[in-house]
Amino acid sequence: MDAESEPTGPMIIVVVDGAITGIHAIDDAALDAFEAEATQSIDLSDKTVLPGLIDLHTHLSGDPSGEFWRAATTPPEYSALVAAKNARITALAGFTTVRDLGSRTDQVTQMLRRATAEGLVPGPRVVTSARTISIIGGHGDTNGFTEHVNDVLDSGFTCTGPVECAEKVRLASQYGADLIKITATGGVLSQQGRGLEAHFSDTEMSAIVDTAESLGLRVAAHAHGARGIEAAARAGVHTIEHGTYIDEAAARAMNEAGTTLIPTLMAFEGIRQNLGTGFYTPVVEAKIRTVSEFAGTIVERARANDVRIAFGTDAGVFPHGLNAGEFRLLVAGGLSNREALASATTVAAELIGLEDTIGRIAPGFSADIIAVDGNPLADVTVLENVDWTMVRGRVIE
Repeated sequence: MDAESEPTGPMIIVVVDGAITGIHAIDDAALDAFEAEATQSIDLSDKTVLPGLIDLHTHLSGDPSGEFWRAATTPPEYSALVAAKNARITALAGFTTVRDLGSRTDQVTQMLRRATAEGLVPGPRVVTSARTISIIGGHGDTNGFTEHVNDVLDSGFTCTGPVECAEKVRLASQYGADLIKITATGGVLSQQGRGLEAHFSDTEMSAIVDTAESLGLRVAAHAHGARGIEAAARAGVHTIEHGTYIDEAAARAMNEAGTTLIPTLMAFEGIRQNLGTGFYTPVVEAKIRTVSEFAGTIVERARANDVRIAFGTDAGVFPHGLNAGEFRLLVAGGLSNREALASATTVAAELIGLEDTIGRIAPGFSADIIAVDGNPLADVTVLENVDWTMVRGRVIE
């Protein structure tokens, strides 16, 4: 089945060299013939089989932590091991493709992309922005340390002015980014506490988007404040991540630009669970309390203004492997089970330009397949318990 169909009943899915080559109705003669020719036969006849899920907002190289100082003590080699651990967990949870939107260390997610593609590390297909482009001192930049430590940790992906911002896009492209990620507004979990509105100027964001498009790259914009969302959409970004304070004017700008919202509702749920425990610093805890009252209505406000919604979780802010909890929150916000499933399959595939490769079970598509008990079109929460995963024709053990 795919997000646009009804369950078909038992079928034979033929996989050759990582791709689906055929789908056939089952009869005894056909089954005997295929089993005779197959090098491996897997019986999932008691399960619902559907396309692998796509999470458009993850951070595989990190786990939940309020200890910002770890940026100064964790070498990239350890981040690579964390990323490999989380890649397997994510695939076992049914997510066969992820868009990774920012690592603290150079080349970690690019190398994970290669390792999962080659089968060296079990995990999903990785589409990565590599590093995040931000303003100096803003969300995404190094914050919370003394000046000399900040200087040492500076990754070189901050910019001021349109020329320098265009240069950083080209640098990200040189480093192997599949897309560009910017922090268009302030953020919740960084140590700077100067609000959640726009960070970049209009000319800076336009330079980023124009340069990215000249290189064939799409742009994802972290954005909380309504005016920051509006400015990013006017600049032509392709997705807004979070969208906490989305209002009518911001939604209008998004619709005019064809910009899609990635609500990351699981991130808000995850950070709220750590409130009052000492997990976060006081400046971060204050921001969490500010955004929490708005997080529950993001999808409702977006839908009221006809904004397109796709699936992304911000996994890494909460534990990896719990990504499918986002479905429950999307449905609570007003999406149907079918719309929620489509947001993580056909819609998500189109947003990363892979609509002819992933997001459906069909001949010619990658063999990214999962199996669950029950029908997710009747109860989307069955996706929180995935029993079997195949990525690129490889079963994830």
